[in-house]
Amino acid sequence: MFEGKSFIQILNMGGWAVWFLFFLSILSVMVILIKAVEFWRKSKIRRMDFINGVLYQLRKGRIDEAVQFCEKTSNTPMSPVTKAGLIAYRDKEGNIIQAMDREIMMETVKLEKFVTILGSIGSVSVYIGLFGTVLGIIRAFHDISTVGSGGISVVIMGVSEALIATAMGLFVAIPAVVAYNFFAKYIDKFVVNMHYCESAIEDLLLGKTSGKTNEED
Repeated sequence: MFEGKSFIQILNMGGWAVWFLFFLSILSVMVILIKAVEFWRKSKIRRMDFINGVLYQLRKGRIDEAVQFCEKTSNTPMSPVTKAGLIAYRDKEGNIIQAMDREIMMETVKLEKFVTILGSIGSVSVYIGLFGTVLGIIRAFHDISTVGSGGISVVIMGVSEALIATAMGLFVAIPAVVAYNFFAKYIDKFVVNMHYCESAIEDLLLGKTSGKTNEED
């Protein structure tokens, strides 16, 4: 059936649905590459290495150095969260926990950017493929009824061309769903790291604050 046909001709056999799915596949690959590079860069710094680096400066009483350490390690989502808490503590502006919680929400939104596109592509691609197949089958039977001739071979040919849309839909949906689940796991890992870092910084800074208050009492 496909012998001697180019890739463009095969796409044309499937109709507009296959072309639309083809463009969705390009979009899906672009998002996967962008997020894979982004998450790889953000995961290069290990959680304990970052936290120990910050805590080392704080135990020495070097708040400014701890902020500078966060700025040097800005690739990890833990950095802006920790920096927000340190600045709130240093400048006595607002609540430390609230400052870090706000930053966690902002970083989570950044991490989820474009990932929902993969989820949407994975969800709708199969249905677009099925819709294209149904339209192809309807078109095939309409052509047979209009011509008034043709046997089972003509029907099979029309159905096989229509099924290209379903195959394309699965081809696009499966990688998108796998990538979406993979990135969702990574986002959960980053969120856990940010909350763990928040807890460690909170214990140290608020512990110092409580100690000073008790000494004054």
